[in-house]
Amino acid sequence: MSIVAATGGALLAPRARCAPGEALHREVARLALHCLYAELTLYPKPGLVSLVDNGSHSDMNAATFMRSLFALRHYFARISRAGAAGVPFPELKRLGIEAEARMLRATAGINTHRGAIFCLGLLCAAIGRARAQGIALTPACLRAVLLLRWGEALAAHTVPGAQQSNGLRVADLHGAGGAREEAALGLPSVFETGLPALRAALAAGRGMRLARIDALFALMARISDTNVFHRGGAAGAATVREHAQAFLDAGATADPHWRVRALDCHRLFVAERLSPGGAADLLAATCLVHAATTGALP
Repeated sequence: MSIVAATGGALLAPRARCAPGEALHREVARLALHCLYAELTLYPKPGLVSLVDNGSHSDMNAATFMRSLFALRHYFARISRAGAAGVPFPELKRLGIEAEARMLRATAGINTHRGAIFCLGLLCAAIGRARAQGIALTPACLRAVLLLRWGEALAAHTVPGAQQSNGLRVADLHGAGGAREEAALGLPSVFETGLPALRAALAAGRGMRLARIDALFALMARISDTNVFHRGGAAGAATVREHAQAFLDAGATADPHWRVRALDCHRLFVAERLSPGGAADLLAATCLVHAATTGALP
């Protein structure tokens, strides 16, 4: 089911006419929302909210995520438009802060997509900028645009301010990189881990759903997920990495018993209240890069 069908066509319903550039920004937003919806509906997905269950969460469910997505329906177009204009990073940050406020109003204060607002927002800005500059939409070019236009500001953004989120506090405590460091380096987990895993599974003929499962486990095995550190500390982070790597070592979704392994992992994470939300955000970002660089945009 598409995200538009799931909401009765209310998300980004097409206007009768719009300028070619505006059509691009609206399509970028559609792709971003579709990728976030695809992440939500993916299952089995250890510890994470899906349409099947709430994973390790007692304060949110799939309906919470859908309200959040509806609140974000214009944000990705706005930040793509801003990226095309080449605005400085503080303007992108302002748009992200406004989007986060809309998300929190829609979810009664529950953080469903803070990481996604940041990393998918940056990618939408980079897509808009690349198209405005006539740069080919390849993974390497997209990453280069992100770093060349906003890399210096993103690096400065990694320095904690007076107010710290849970993610920043956890990153300081455990030495985890977190979303800010990831962005400052040009989203290496997306371009060097998630995307290769996704495309390897697709090349092997396993289809998009299984490719997303493989990419998610590859990300869980590699990244320092501040969501996991926040809930389970260093021991919880080690549990996530070890079980994700074991899934990959067994052949990932090429293993005939992959679903049993994934469900066992899901039950363990739920029992220990572990939720790799950072990996989920990066999976959606991986899917956005794949879609944008394989001809999905006009």
